Amino acid sequence: MIPDYQTLMTPVLQCSEAGEVRIRNVVDMLAGEFKLTYEEREELLPSGKQAIFANRVHWAKTYLLKAGLVEATRRGYFVITQRGKEALINTSATIDNTYLKQFDEFRAFQGLSNDNKATVEQDQDLAKTTPDEELRIAYKKINTALQTDILQRVRTVTPAFFEELIVELLLAMGYGGAVEDAGRALGRSGDNGVDGVIDQDPLGVDQIYVQAKRYAEGNNVGASDIRDFFGALNLKKAQKGIFITTSTFSPSAAQTAKDLGSRIVLIDGVELAKLMLRYNIGCRNEDVLYLKKIDEDFFES
Repeated sequence: MIPDYQTLMTPVLQCSEAGEVRIRNVVDMLAGEFKLTYEEREELLPSGKQAIFANRVHWAKTYLLKAGLVEATRRGYFVITQRGKEALINTSATIDNTYLKQFDEFRAFQGLSNDNKATVEQDQDLAKTTPDEELRIAYKKINTALQTDILQRVRTVTPAFFEELIVELLLAMGYGGAVEDAGRALGRSGDNGVDGVIDQDPLGVDQIYVQAKRYAEGNNVGASDIRDFFGALNLKKAQKGIFITTSTFSPSAAQTAKDLGSRIVLIDGVELAKLMLRYNIGCRNEDVLYLKKIDEDFFES
């Protein structure tokens, strides 16, 4: 019998106890540990694109990652954290969703309140949801996890790749219209405080300038960065600017942009990840589910 993903959480964590491990190897190790038959190992999801067991191992790892019990080291690899080691030492506790809810990061990932009363009410609400509502809730959770993962990946790319990524995203969003080669990055050092430019018309008369900061979480963009970008826009006599960061903006930075009017649009890491998913930048469609319903017109015709 194929174990569920919560049952797999402790074994997945144990596999990373000795050091960095590859998720693909973990799938193979645990398939042997649970003595799965060949048919059980190869049984596919309804989409036909991934084995059920491998999918559940990946989700167990994802939940451990969101709770801070493991951390990603590079693509396809992860390692146990100090919190994860402490969880294994506590043999009286079962590592499952209930256990993981004690950690703020996991609660934020699941969209849960820190208030116990509110959590009980949320759980009761979930018990009352219809199947189609549950499907949409699951869809939202999957996207939330993917947003976190894609933002982590973006933070590890080179500055030049990041600038190209931003220009590609803005073009996908419709900036530049039908203008051929409308967007371009200006190089690692930028151009007087500007990292990219989007031509809004064939002659490049109307342009949008872009500033992109590939910052780690916690390294927030300050008001001085906004003022510098505003100065760069003035030098180029530009009317529009987009400031994008993989971290977030300090309150003073957000207020400075607001005080400067509508000339500068701010996009933080969370919004950047959402936009990348929406416009399929750095991700792709894996599966399509169609919800069917009775065609009343067919039966009444």
